[in-house]
Amino acid sequence: MSQPIVFYDILGRDTKPGSRACSPNTWKTRYTLNIKGIPYKTVWVELPDVEPLVRKLGGEPTAQKPDGSPYYSLPTIYDPNTKKVVSESGAIVRYLDRTYPDTPRLVPAGTDALHAAFNDAFQSLIGLDLIRCLVLATYAHVPPRSQAYFRPTREGWFGDKLEEIAPPGPKRDQHWAAVKKAFNTLAGWLQADGEDRQFFTGGKVAYADVIVASSLIWIRVVSGEESKEWRDISSWDGGRWARLVLEAMKVYEFVDAGEEVVVDATGLVG
Repeated sequence: MSQPIVFYDILGRDTKPGSRACSPNTWKTRYTLNIKGIPYKTVWVELPDVEPLVRKLGGEPTAQKPDGSPYYSLPTIYDPNTKKVVSESGAIVRYLDRTYPDTPRLVPAGTDALHAAFNDAFQSLIGLDLIRCLVLATYAHVPPRSQAYFRPTREGWFGDKLEEIAPPGPKRDQHWAAVKKAFNTLAGWLQADGEDRQFFTGGKVAYADVIVASSLIWIRVVSGEESKEWRDISSWDGGRWARLVLEAMKVYEFVDAGEEVVVDATGLVG
């Protein structure tokens, strides 16, 4: 490889690189690049700039908005060595596995379907309850321009004010109890054959582990290491989840300083 990959990540308001990366989806790609040891540089993007940036790069939409129009998202990478633009963390890991076969493979041969099923099962188990519990903390963790975009879009998705999606009290407790139950289910999967495994595919990290670790580090970053949420997570299932992030995946947490994307006076990404 002659040139580093350009990795487009969502800008957090914290100036410390380790806390600036605050999206679970982009953490999947950051972990992937770090595990593979592929050189890259981060370009930080504010939320209102994501769609014009990805469109300008020639990236594909990753979903549809409620009105049926295309939805563009991060993570997105540009590989100057192949001139390829790839969006969506699952597509990115498969592209990197295929394009750089001399790096650790995160979706082992024959496990594509299993990894796709795992991702869907994980989102079904944990997704909405965890998002509800963290949406306000995530809002607080992005810069003002991104907040002005984040609030109306997320309130539109949930049909409620951010402050009312999971306020302290019974409503939040119910969602958080569902998150705990979901992680307990994951722990059961890791012990399905009677052995207590650290990684889902056996002796080494795979993309399934990246999916889980990315949500865990999101909790830690936006809630804070001293928060009730992170203290709870650290105690669940015998401390398994804190060990995954603080021990097994710690070496792959590198966040470079990067550079911020430039938006010109017309609002177009430059």
